[in-house]
This record gives sequence, C-alpha cells and structure tokens, in this order.
Amino acid sequence: MDRQRLVGASLAGGILVTLLTGLVPLRTLVGATQYGFPLAWLIRRVLAPEYFPWRVSWLGLVVDLIFWTALVLMILLLYDRFGHRSTDDQPT
Repeated sequence: MDRQRLVGASLAGGILVTLLTGLVPLRTLVGATQYGFPLAWLIRRVLAPEYFPWRVSWLGLVVDLIFWTALVLMILLLYDRFGHRSTDDQPT
C-alpha cells in the first residue's frame, strides 16, 4: 500500500471510530452525560427545553481524532508489514 493511501485510510478510519465513540457514554456528571472515548467530546446537559442541551468539546474531539487515527495507522502498518507473508517462508 502506498503512503498516500495508507494515510488516507487511517484518517478515514480514525474519523469513523471517533464518531462511533460518540455513541458510547463515558461517565455521568451531575446534570450532564458525556460521550466519547478516551476523552469526552460530546456533552449532553440537562437544561430547560428552550435551550440546546448538546455541547461539543473541540479539544477532546481533536485529541480523540488524533488518537484513533494513530491507532488505525499502526494497525494498517502492521497488517501491511506482516499480513502478506507467504506460506513457503520466503520474504515478500
């Protein structure tokens, strides 16, 4: 896999995983529920109905995006390095 496709795939995977972690409640504070992993980046506050209850922590979102992109990149690099081994023990 060439370098541009590898970075693009890892960025796409990082964005997907980050958005999926927005569905997982991390912890509950008094008056709020937080979503995202490892950092909470989406917060639902308990407010009166006329106020918008959702708040996004942009720093947490960027840190989560960097974390998951780096993890997906590492997995893709390991797969690219060791996943194409032949059965006759000759290097590829």
